[in-house]
Amino acid sequence: MGETENHQHHHHPPPPQVVAPPAAPPPNFALSRGPTWTPAEQLHQLQYCIHSNPSWPQALLLAFQHFIVNLGTTVLIASTMVPRMGGNHGDKARVIQVLLFMSGINTLLQTLIGSRLPTVMGVSFAYTLPLLSIINDYTDETFATEHDRFIRGIRTIQGSLIVASFVNIILGYSRAWGELTRFFTPIVMVPVVCLVGLGLFARGFPLLGNCVEIGLPMLILLIISQQYLKRVPSRAHLILERFALLICIGIVWAFAAILTVSGAYNNVKTATKLSCRTDRSYLMSSAPWIKIPYPFQWGTPIFRASHVFGMIGAALVSSAESTATYFAAARLSGATAPPAHVLSRSIGLQGIGMLLEGLFGSLVGTTASVENVGLLGLTHIGSRRVVQISTGFMIFFSIFGKFGAFFASIPLPIFAAIYCILLGIVAACGITFIQFANSNSMRNIYVLGVSLFLGLSIPQYFVMNTTGDGHGPVRTNAGWFNSILNTFFSSPATVAIIVGTVLDNTLEAKQVDDRGIPWWKPFQHSKGDSRTEEFYSYPLRINEYIPTRFL
Repeated sequence: MGETENHQHHHHPPPPQVVAPPAAPPPNFALSRGPTWTPAEQLHQLQYCIHSNPSWPQALLLAFQHFIVNLGTTVLIASTMVPRMGGNHGDKARVIQVLLFMSGINTLLQTLIGSRLPTVMGVSFAYTLPLLSIINDYTDETFATEHDRFIRGIRTIQGSLIVASFVNIILGYSRAWGELTRFFTPIVMVPVVCLVGLGLFARGFPLLGNCVEIGLPMLILLIISQQYLKRVPSRAHLILERFALLICIGIVWAFAAILTVSGAYNNVKTATKLSCRTDRSYLMSSAPWIKIPYPFQWGTPIFRASHVFGMIGAALVSSAESTATYFAAARLSGATAPPAHVLSRSIGLQGIGMLLEGLFGSLVGTTASVENVGLLGLTHIGSRRVVQISTGFMIFFSIFGKFGAFFASIPLPIFAAIYCILLGIVAACGITFIQFANSNSMRNIYVLGVSLFLGLSIPQYFVMNTTGDGHGPVRTNAGWFNSILNTFFSSPATVAIIVGTVLDNTLEAKQVDDRGIPWWKPFQHSKGDSRTEEFYSYPLRINEYIPTRFL
């Protein structure tokens, strides 16, 4: 009897526990359970987060690393577009200078009074389609020289950029963009941030493959030195983790120079020479020693309605991509998710940046650079000051052209190898947003799957069916309509935003907990989370001079 009482006494407490979680597995499976991780709004493995600063010598080197990573994309877009516009090597050098100068100015503006996140504003590939249609318009006309055709083209681009910039300024400062971002949930952010990285896969191995003997050693060397060698017990560990990128670029660039000088590329195809040789960019010989970019340096802008609409499409696409990049940047710099008012003001400021680009005669507009956000994750340093210092390098090298041209002659496959890693980090960062929603919900799996697949598949169809002169699959009689749609649907992040937002807000939208909204809601309001003020407030005391409706 005593035993039975004792037995009952032991077994009284458990029944309520068993009833509470009905989904708990039977007791005999207990051995197969591993640890569970609680969702974390901020990454805790960063060495420096958004407002902590490394020592000055380190900050300078890290900033230079950001400059180099951003330079790759700048050179890539100038090298593909300027020759098609009829420009010579001197024009290409000048275009690279303007692009760098505008990158520096815009990054400084964004980190001070825009998003306040450590994002470099780099050139955007969304503008390539409108650019191609402008180039195409001028190929049929006769010009005295090719250089005249180039000048005419870039003046038209200037006009289109100036008009299109007002769309972003209005969207941002009217707070409309922020209102749109309130429809986002963690479920929408997964495909969007994921595809802002994955969508640039053409800049990875396909570009690296143009010169495998330089690109592949770079990729392997970077992975080994940055990840495997850091197990070395000493100070070398930190140096490798933070600066392996610069060290590897130096080694592989020297290797490429040796191959070039030794005559390894004397009897190969022209395309291989362009990709592999270190002296094929002709930037050193054609770049001026000192040249300060100034407004209207190519002449007065030309406004043509047919081209403005394509640019407006590209401006909207670059806003969508920047928004996705900001979420990744916030995550990789140890900040909380950016609230709606911060996204609004950063898109408005991006419009002002675009207006400046139009005035200064830039080739394309800027967007938040995805690869530089990947660099935050690679070095584990998300410091805002590092990115602000990198603007100094951009502006310096854009004015002193010969020095800038020296670094701009790094072969592109070396950059492609870096992008293989950096863009992957951003894509993976997007996947981490799933921790805030229920990843076992079939409805969530459906929304994620459809947005991810269509976000890759639709742009691929558009890219495959776009002719060399920029005509996409949408071919109605209205040219402006074609330009906007072709630009929109060629961007993976934009397609993912459209598909994801629509599906997530219309399919069983009442399942608020499954969608991760209770976690997400506080971060969308300026007063919702106490940390928002800490990460996103204006520097110094600008707040006191700004009307409260803009804050």
